[in-house]
Amino acid sequence: MLQKTIKADRLTVKIYDSRKAMGVSAAVDVAAKIKEIAKAKGEVNMIFASAPSQNEFLAGLLADKEIPWDKVNTFHMDEYINLDKDAPQGFGNFIKAALWGKVNLKSANFLNGNAPDLDAECKRYSDLLTSKPADIVCMGIGENGHLAFNDPGIAKFGDTEMVKVVTLDEVCRQQQVNDGCFASLDLVPKKALSLTIPALVDNGHLYCIVPAKTKARAVVETVKGFVTELIPASILRTKDTATLYLDPDSGYLL
Repeated sequence: MLQKTIKADRLTVKIYDSRKAMGVSAAVDVAAKIKEIAKAKGEVNMIFASAPSQNEFLAGLLADKEIPWDKVNTFHMDEYINLDKDAPQGFGNFIKAALWGKVNLKSANFLNGNAPDLDAECKRYSDLLTSKPADIVCMGIGENGHLAFNDPGIAKFGDTEMVKVVTLDEVCRQQQVNDGCFASLDLVPKKALSLTIPALVDNGHLYCIVPAKTKARAVVETVKGFVTELIPASILRTKDTATLYLDPDSGYLL
């Protein structure tokens, strides 16, 4: 059940009474937008986050049997560099197992963190994104306030690139351990490919799903702090088409 709705500049923030309610509500909203755009345009371009924080939301999308997935082109936000291609921690593998492999998509576009030429891989994916501008972006927020792997110190609101190689900070890498994706910090890759801030937020409708107490500090800084690259997710406050979905744990400081 929805407990509270607040506005943070242009960003709408919704706080729910449970993690499940948060995920289901976000899924209902996204499903409605997919259907609306598919009817108007004939196809829908979507970017997905790949993380355990999205589990309830992704399950909610799967539960809606009326979503026209055969009209949806999909992309994901980031990928580790030089992780085994079959590793479950790979973001392409995660989203395939959680959603993409269970529905009949128009296209599934994977980032390759094992490409022999990473600059060429960034250009390839950038060209795909340019040819199919995002209609819908489904994202989360990191413990350090990152969007995708745009950590503080790397995030650029005016980035001229769409996809780039990034070095992950320690808070970001530790989050992967906290989320249960890796057993220890030394197993978490130090580099990744990531869509940049403009690639994520400059087009389309933005749905940001953020559960768990580990995200509460990042959430309050996003909603009540300065709009700054040091809090990358704060860029959402400048977007009329952005909605932030929280559970009691992630929203308790609000």
